[in-house]
Amino acid sequence: MTVLKSLEQKLNILTGKEGIFDKIIEENRNKIQSRLSALGYSVSSAAEDVFGALIDKTKKEDDALYTMFKKPNFSTTEGCTNVIHTARDLSGNIRGFFLKKDKARELLEKNPPRNILKMLGYESIDALLLEVDLLEVFAALRFAEDPQWLNGTFFSEYHGLAESDFEERNIEVLVLGKEWIERAKKYARHKLHHISHLKELGLIFIIPFEKEYAGATLEVFTLVLHYFHEVDFYSRLFKAYAREPNFTERMISALRGDVLDTPLPDSGILGIRIIQRYLAKDDPNDPRLFEPHANPEAIHWAKGEADIVREGMKSPRSDLEFFRDLDFAGDFFTLRSGAGETFVSFDLIDNVVSLSKQSGIESKYIYHQHEALWNKIFNEYFGGATIEGLILDNLEKGYISFHTAKNP
Repeated sequence: MTVLKSLEQKLNILTGKEGIFDKIIEENRNKIQSRLSALGYSVSSAAEDVFGALIDKTKKEDDALYTMFKKPNFSTTEGCTNVIHTARDLSGNIRGFFLKKDKARELLEKNPPRNILKMLGYESIDALLLEVDLLEVFAALRFAEDPQWLNGTFFSEYHGLAESDFEERNIEVLVLGKEWIERAKKYARHKLHHISHLKELGLIFIIPFEKEYAGATLEVFTLVLHYFHEVDFYSRLFKAYAREPNFTERMISALRGDVLDTPLPDSGILGIRIIQRYLAKDDPNDPRLFEPHANPEAIHWAKGEADIVREGMKSPRSDLEFFRDLDFAGDFFTLRSGAGETFVSFDLIDNVVSLSKQSGIESKYIYHQHEALWNKIFNEYFGGATIEGLILDNLEKGYISFHTAKNP
């Protein structure tokens, strides 16, 4: 019995619903047919043509946003202003539960970042913070300091944090200074983009880049929106943890992105593993990616993509509506050579990454679609709000378990 067939049978018994998989397949087929028709292709078109048409469409939308945002220059704070302000407005200017800045400074004073001090020519952390923003220093820890020191020495201080060290404030977006560009290149390559975040500090940061490339505007805009929703998700998680024992241990586990690596319980229990980070970046063949799982990242992306579609509708030059509700959509298409088939993702973010990395069909990006499809299955059975709540409630355990239809 295949993994999917077994999952379908268990979910049918659990929820009393039937035909959900067929419904998803039909919805996928209809969405793909309608989008292909709009592009001038069909389901019998060659994979190379379908992929190329999607990349061209993505580039067209990127160009439209570039014009709408008045040709943003992503090497400066001023150049990012329009994109940041629009993303903040669309996401709702989210407030959250974050580490107090005074406490963050105290952590730096206890364990000064030696590489950063040497690189910028400062003798002490006090001298550094007179000239450089505290949040910028915290962001730079991720790529300027030794990972062993960061994870073993600096983050060990997090174990001493308490609920009183946190406060409610708005999420902040920061563009780092140009002095970090060279230092952060390796970090950005691993991330596949120039934007990252610090969940515990409520910070989204942009690593400036001077060389423009196709897809840059869509990449920055979608990622900033995505991180607004991701930081909000973890803020709610940390606030819940703060009221329970072992607050900091739970928070640190979430910050590490821990994913359970042991088999899930069986014997009548349906277990859905929670994968809270992109395992495929480290190992695309990780066996946990091929079993039923829920991914909070796909939830954050779904919210961000909904935001960006709404923004695109404001511009007469944009047709981002094309990508509405396509995060889970994709299918196999025959290669022009006739040598088999290959999968093509219709997800906006997959196509943005393929465009910005100049990927050909042989190295196209399809990971976001895969993760969104798993979430789509559980959303159809349980509802979107329900599955997000179940992930929040069970993230520490590492999986969601169902014993009966009435007692999840």
